[in-house]
Amino acid sequence: MLVGAQDIRRVVNSMSKLAKREAPDRPDLENLVSLALEEAKRLGVDQAEVAVTHNTGLAATARLGDVENLEYTNDRGIGITVYKDSRKGGASTSDISAAAIREAVAKACSFADVTACDEYAGLADAALMCGDIKDLDLDHAWDLEAREAIAIAIESEAAALQHDKRVSNSEGATVSTNRGIRAYGNTHGFVGSFSRTSHSISCIVLGESDGVMQRDYYYTSARDPQDLDDPASVGRKAATRVVNRLGARKIATTRAPVLYIPELARGFIGHAIGAIAGGAQYRRSSFLLEAVDERIFPEFVNIQERPHLPKGMASAPYDGEGVATYDREIVTDGVLQGYVLSSYSARRLGLETTANAGGAQNLVVPGSDTDRESLIREMGTGLVVEELIGQGVNGVTGDYSRGAVGQWVENGEIQYPVHEVTIAGNLRELYQRISAIGSDQDERGGIRCGSLLVGEMTIAGA
Repeated sequence: MLVGAQDIRRVVNSMSKLAKREAPDRPDLENLVSLALEEAKRLGVDQAEVAVTHNTGLAATARLGDVENLEYTNDRGIGITVYKDSRKGGASTSDISAAAIREAVAKACSFADVTACDEYAGLADAALMCGDIKDLDLDHAWDLEAREAIAIAIESEAAALQHDKRVSNSEGATVSTNRGIRAYGNTHGFVGSFSRTSHSISCIVLGESDGVMQRDYYYTSARDPQDLDDPASVGRKAATRVVNRLGARKIATTRAPVLYIPELARGFIGHAIGAIAGGAQYRRSSFLLEAVDERIFPEFVNIQERPHLPKGMASAPYDGEGVATYDREIVTDGVLQGYVLSSYSARRLGLETTANAGGAQNLVVPGSDTDRESLIREMGTGLVVEELIGQGVNGVTGDYSRGAVGQWVENGEIQYPVHEVTIAGNLRELYQRISAIGSDQDERGGIRCGSLLVGEMTIAGA
């Protein structure tokens, strides 16, 4: 913690840099965390935690060869949570002057005085704090000037528009880069920070055939700009996807296999993760209530949490409470091994935190060595889902109903695009009907899963 004139000067310098919107480094933010914690201790709290963030970014959108939007962000803020006599109070501010921080701490304390007692409130156990903040290779700055970002966006869109004459219009291509630093500390003596970057290129285009238009997109994202797809290839993939939708038909209501492409498969798996989150469990509002040790997936399905993957989109050395993250198996041979818990939800359930305050980190669903084309042949007749519409998922009952757009398959080959259909069932049953997971794992998000084949679903059409 801070002591002495030298430490005070460091805090003053840190606040001065941020006040001038200069780029801070991790020690600057850690100094502000320490200042707020010292103030909270001075006001007599039992426990306190503080998080300071600073984010900078640039985004450029081009449409039909011209700049449509150019945005620069430079945001920072501090959040303080205090605990007094099992009461919790919180406050936040974007003003990081010493006076504003002290005022925010005082407000948090005053709020704690009037909130209800909660025996489960408080910091995570001190013994669980992260003692070794690993470098997970998450920070790769992209020294991108506005003119260069615009040029990349124009290149991506141009590639889409030139790829096929049926690509008739565009909603634009966007290039974005962001760098964020988050420092966190609490009165256990833990103060830590890490920085991470995220970069992306996306393109949205429209296609037209026989007077009917369709819309689709493609994107690439990564921590390291060197890992992004080529801008032109992003545009061409967007164009290919929209052209493949042209001539979409309606189909009659039926029951058939459904294949989710990888970016949708992760959402399908994500419904299960939401159901085993601590909040859903202690509120008893989950279709997977008290499901530990149950076989909720077929035996070949495993879900692994790997928070330390280099460059991972959801990698973190510690969670939102400073608890050290670790590898664990959430589902093994289809059987649920445990929940996704913060310290608060764990206490409510009489369990221990799983270092998931803020959510799960890098869930990996291993697939077979089968590619998507082979899965399409395997399904015989059915629907390849390429877009989902609506939010028809009931996390309490597991009832599932989503609008869908995709490709109809017969005899193991794609025949034509379809639209205006709904796929439905109950997730408890649908998870048991998963028959295959492909090798085409999507690494652009926090859940890594390949194409996922469900043996049978209700497909409601015309």
